[in-house]
Amino acid sequence: MYSPGEMPKAAPLSDRSIVLVGLMGAGKSTVGKRLARRLGLPFVDSDEEIERAADRSISEIFDHFGEGSFRDGERRVIARLIEGPPKVIATGGGAFINDETRAMILERCVAIWLDADVETLSARVSRRDHRPLLRDKEPGPILQRLASARNPIYAEAHLHIHSAPAPHERTVQRIVEALAKWKATP
Repeated sequence: MYSPGEMPKAAPLSDRSIVLVGLMGAGKSTVGKRLARRLGLPFVDSDEEIERAADRSISEIFDHFGEGSFRDGERRVIARLIEGPPKVIATGGGAFINDETRAMILERCVAIWLDADVETLSARVSRRDHRPLLRDKEPGPILQRLASARNPIYAEAHLHIHSAPAPHERTVQRIVEALAKWKATP
């Protein structure tokens, strides 16, 4: 294992963005920023881009327009983000569940499912209260229900990486190794 200063730079995939998918709390944004730095690619968080485009927080979009309107805007923002040069994109937990968004990501990007157990997810999401699906609720049962429904869909991603409650750099290293193997596969 390399220390952070010694890690070799991985070659980016030539024409594809890397899209991180998975449940809230899996580490998509945190790991995504580190992965982008490691690969020498720009990083974009789709939730931040949605908020910028709507000039509202995700919670406000959910409250004023509903989840359906949010998902439609999310699909359009992700379509815009995957245009242009490759980048690392962290998506919201429900983005990959949308059939159109998922098909677009699978066709044009490398989708990586960051998977974590419900206990780890619960601990991570409990640190902040900005997630509309968890507002004023106990996260464990909701995350368990979401995992049961969504994990079979996340499993369609090109790569599956376990996001453990360990330093994020370990998850980044696993992704870089998986990308190297995936890239080498004919």
